[in-house]
Amino acid sequence: MSAPSNPALRPDVKESTRWLQIVVGVICMIATANIQYAWTLFVPEIQKSFGWDRASIQVAFTIFVLVQTWLTPIEGYFIDKYGPRAMVAIGAVFMGSSWIINSQATSLMGFYVGAAIGGVGVGCIYATCINNALKWFPDKRGLAVGLTAGGYGAGSAATILPIAAMIESSGFQQTFLVFGIIQGLLAFTAAWFLRGPSASEVKVSDKIVQTRKDYTLKEALNTKLFWLMFLMFICVVTGGMMAVAQLGVIAQDLGVKNFQVNLGFAVMAALPLALMLDRIMNGISRPLFGWISDNIGREKTMLIAFTLEGLGIVALGYFGSNPYAFLILSGVVFLAWGEVYSLFSALAGDAFGTKHIGKIYGVLYCAKGIGALFVPVGNLLMEATGTWSTVLYTVAAMDLFAAFLAITLLRPVLAAHVKRSGVANPATLDGPASPTQPTLARA
Repeated sequence: MSAPSNPALRPDVKESTRWLQIVVGVICMIATANIQYAWTLFVPEIQKSFGWDRASIQVAFTIFVLVQTWLTPIEGYFIDKYGPRAMVAIGAVFMGSSWIINSQATSLMGFYVGAAIGGVGVGCIYATCINNALKWFPDKRGLAVGLTAGGYGAGSAATILPIAAMIESSGFQQTFLVFGIIQGLLAFTAAWFLRGPSASEVKVSDKIVQTRKDYTLKEALNTKLFWLMFLMFICVVTGGMMAVAQLGVIAQDLGVKNFQVNLGFAVMAALPLALMLDRIMNGISRPLFGWISDNIGREKTMLIAFTLEGLGIVALGYFGSNPYAFLILSGVVFLAWGEVYSLFSALAGDAFGTKHIGKIYGVLYCAKGIGALFVPVGNLLMEATGTWSTVLYTVAAMDLFAAFLAITLLRPVLAAHVKRSGVANPATLDGPASPTQPTLARA
């Protein structure tokens, strides 16, 4: 169905209705965030309690990310078929159960099982909320998806300090149990307020270049554009995954973990403060860069963000032994990394339509799982070279390579792809639109 060419003839949808869906999606994301982002706080305590080497413990993190990402094509199928409510409710049960299992685990296999179950739960919730934002906001995809993904990026900011304090006072097992129950109940309750838009509730864009065609998964996989996006996603996500999983370990090895930072009104250890600031920066980056991409284009935004990410990682490797530089530069890294989850999902919706976006973005999101494979490799590379600089410089090179691809390859490939598929605003590619030709893409 093509939307009317007259911009005044908008579908019948209240702004409050679709923004409510974003709010609920953000709540669901906040509830799931700690499963990934608070893990780094537990690793040293698990190692201290059981004596396992760090690389073996971090396998749990890799399992979590692999399951979370590589099952999303299957989850996308069920999202497209059954809608968001059931998927998030099921995901909440799995997500809460994962930390309850971790609280009782006494072997590596126990933590691996908990990680796998957590991956299923977070994957269901994350993929569903992103998918719902794409469908409700084709006219503001970057901002809407960025806000939703921002809930996941910044969701742990408010709970990092309570979790760190509870680990210190009650032990990591009790912390897993209490927060697992709280987070699972929050997401399960919020799930019942989610729903997808009807055909009459979808506003489409009159300024963003978007395809007129809803691609099937098979058709999307047959395009050069999809695989270029997949490669770029892997390059950028690897550095961020490394920072997420290893920041606590890096801080310890650089000698800044327990450095006391005087904030004037309080004194805090460098690592918890860095984690809190990083979550905030990660959350800000997703709607910020999403909004920027809505206005200047996805490719230009990727060039800016990926370059900033690469340079930030290089600086972290060089200056990270200074606790204040560690705080600032880790924040820069997270600011420039978090946007991948808004930019690539918004670009996927622009390029391939939204009818099958659950499955298409599910496959694209598997790039995160490939990036997670490098997390244990990072430990091994650090042990072989004796420095984290080797690891950081390697992933920085991957970020800068992705920035180069964004402007040299992605831009012309995307333009050619959308031109073949039909565009939301033909004037952006071919000059003024014909008076009889609709200027809006279908929902």
